[in-house]
Amino acid sequence: MDALIYHNSRCSKSRATLAILEEKEINFKLINYLEEVPTNEELKELIVDLGIEARDLMRKGEPEYKQNNLSDESLTDDQLIDSMVMNPILIERPIVRTDKGVVIGRPPENILKII
Repeated sequence: MDALIYHNSRCSKSRATLAILEEKEINFKLINYLEEVPTNEELKELIVDLGIEARDLMRKGEPEYKQNNLSDESLTDDQLIDSMVMNPILIERPIVRTDKGVVIGRPPENILKII
């Protein structure tokens, strides 16, 4: 099995999720999403595959969330996704995709459902 992980090395949950993949000897491709920012289309696909709304993929505690008034309920999914592309720190992490599905690794043990 192969996995894809959208990773932030400064995030303890992301590091713990990565450790689970390594412990289970899962081949994976690591994407440091702060440097290799997902496109609008990639984020839309992740949102659909996760079965969530765009806002659910956002880190609401980040200063950028408040500074850009992203709590405004009138904002469309496309506007929220544009904000995540412009400020990738807003993207919840880690996200793991395998051939069995996509999950957010919060808690990291969530990935056990798809590996």
